[in-house]
Order: sequence, then C-alpha cells, then structure tokens
Amino acid sequence: MLHGIGMTSQRTRARMIERLREKGIRNEAVLNAMSAVPRHVFVEEALASRAYEDTALPLGMGQTISQPFVVARMIELLLNGRPMLGKTLEIGAGCGYQAAVLAQLTSEVYAVERIGPLLEKAKANMRTLQQFNVRLKHADGHFGLPEAGPFDSIIVAAAGTRVPQPLLEQLAPNGRLVLPVGTTEQYLSFIERTPQGFVETRLDAVRFVPLLAGTQ
Repeated sequence: MLHGIGMTSQRTRARMIERLREKGIRNEAVLNAMSAVPRHVFVEEALASRAYEDTALPLGMGQTISQPFVVARMIELLLNGRPMLGKTLEIGAGCGYQAAVLAQLTSEVYAVERIGPLLEKAKANMRTLQQFNVRLKHADGHFGLPEAGPFDSIIVAAAGTRVPQPLLEQLAPNGRLVLPVGTTEQYLSFIERTPQGFVETRLDAVRFVPLLAGTQ
C-alpha cells in the first residue's frame, strides 16, 4: 500500500466512484482506473481532505487539477468500444493525475507540460506511485509530440481557440482526440480519424484553463 493511503482515503475514493456512476459514467474500465489512482497524492497537503470531491482544485501557477467527472468523461469517450486506449498523448500534464489514470488503460502514455515546475511535480508524483509507463516532456502542447507519434488517443487538458493542426496530423488511423475548445464559452470536441477523414462531434459545455503557447 502506498504511503499515506489509509482507510479514510479508500472510503472517500469509493464515494467518488459512486458519484461518477450517478453522473453517468458507465465504462467499468474507466471507473476502475479512477479508483486505482490516489488523487490526494497529486494535490497540496492543505487540500488533501478535498481530494475526492468532484471539483477542480488549484495547483498553483494559475493551473488546476481537473474535476474527476471531466477526467472520467473524456477518457470514457476515448475508450468507448475499444479494449485499450493504445498509444496515448496527453497535452497539459499538470501534476500528473490524469496521466496516471490513463496509464491504467494503456502501456504507453506520453504527456507534455509547458510549465517546468509543474512537470517536476508530475515526475515526483509518478515516482511516488511507481508509475513507470508515463513519459513526461517539457514542451508546448500546441505542437504535440511528433517524435513519438502517431497516437491512438490524444487528450488535451486545456482549451484552445481551435483544434491545433499538429494534433490532427499526429492522430493514427481510427484514432480519437478529445479536447476542450473555446474561450469564454467552451465545449468538448470529440474527433475521430476515419478512412473518409476527420469527424468532429461537439459535446458538453466545460470550463478549462487556456491552452497557452511557449514554455516556462
């Protein structure tokens, strides 16, 4: 058992999974992946008691750890009808929480983060969890990670004004991309690369931090 995970954490995690079911998450593999990852490891100690609430929490530097429902919803879209995610790219690794959930569903996760100190936090969290199938890189997410592509699944944890073209180019045949799009009003965009081309479906209204250019 990982250090710091007690019965209280296990109970609050179980309640989080119950709430996800109540809100419509049906994929058992996704629910199991969410249950397997101790979210309190990824938040500041002062916020640990709130780690399993269904809300985004601040990470500092203007960033947040995403709401559990939104994480589950986006991953369920990527996984639906497939046994595994395949090679997966995450844009906006933050503290590493979503990457750790993704890592329960595939053997290959690549995650990029533009803010250096956050990337170091993510690396430390992966070491704590002994999650060794996540490869983290300091990079501008607009450009994806061309040297590791193509990807069967791409998930973006920040909202751009449009879908970055490099992400479409790095999507494998029959691959799936899910990302928030918009500024003051945002929506989830789900894109599949079919033999006939890219097919986009606009879904739920969401609220994410903006997808910014450059690194720091």
